[in-house]
Amino acid sequence: MKSISLFTLSGIILGFGLFLLAIVTRTDNYLMFLNLPGFLMVIGGTFAAGMISFRGRYVTKALKDLMGILIPQNINPDSLYHEVGLIIEWGVRNQKGGIREMENAIEQSNFSDPFLSYGTKLLLSDYKNDELRGMLKNALETTFERDMVQSYVLKTMGNYAPAFGMIGTLVGMIIMLDNLGGDPGQIGQGLAIALITTLYGLLLSQLVFKPAAEKVKEKNEIMRYRNVMMMEGLILLADNQFSTAIQDKMNSFLDPSYHFEIAERNG
Repeated sequence: MKSISLFTLSGIILGFGLFLLAIVTRTDNYLMFLNLPGFLMVIGGTFAAGMISFRGRYVTKALKDLMGILIPQNINPDSLYHEVGLIIEWGVRNQKGGIREMENAIEQSNFSDPFLSYGTKLLLSDYKNDELRGMLKNALETTFERDMVQSYVLKTMGNYAPAFGMIGTLVGMIIMLDNLGGDPGQIGQGLAIALITTLYGLLLSQLVFKPAAEKVKEKNEIMRYRNVMMMEGLILLADNQFSTAIQDKMNSFLDPSYHFEIAERNG
């Protein structure tokens, strides 16, 4: 079972909690903030505009990423330390036993990441420095761009939501004005209900869609950084660099408290 990001959950609780606290402390009529038709108009219009703007599979992926913002990313200083350790170990094995020894070490390593799997496959196919760099850079950049589409979708929905809230408000005001011939005392209540949709649109935009878009963007940028780091390590291995050179270059990507000192230095 995957854990939950307590920091993200705390932000969600804090954002909506402060909103609810403001309601509770200022009025006893809580039900006036609940309007199902207005909410459906805002959320339905936002999703409809998203489906018009983007392909269906991207909208579906974006909604999955929206639900997944509570799941912490598996890339952290410890995981980077482990993967850098693999690169250095492969360099040590390559320096001592050659390409066959490094190939055995790679096969024995326990990893399932698609980018690293692709990179090691190219490495063992004996591609040269420039060829390897070109293919790996294409792989990491295209992966990044594909994954960033979900962030664009969520950000666009965040821009749409307030507009549909305003549309709901206009619809409510038109209905209210059409009923002006009735009880004048109901005008204030009708106006309050009409404004609810604007509130829904702003809440969805500022506390759901836009923060989720930034969270997805952050995850993709961290993954891209990690892939760049692994790309540089694989290129060093393809160049048959000494394990100490590999270690020093890979340490430059890590926090100083996670630096390696395991490769044997010549002289």
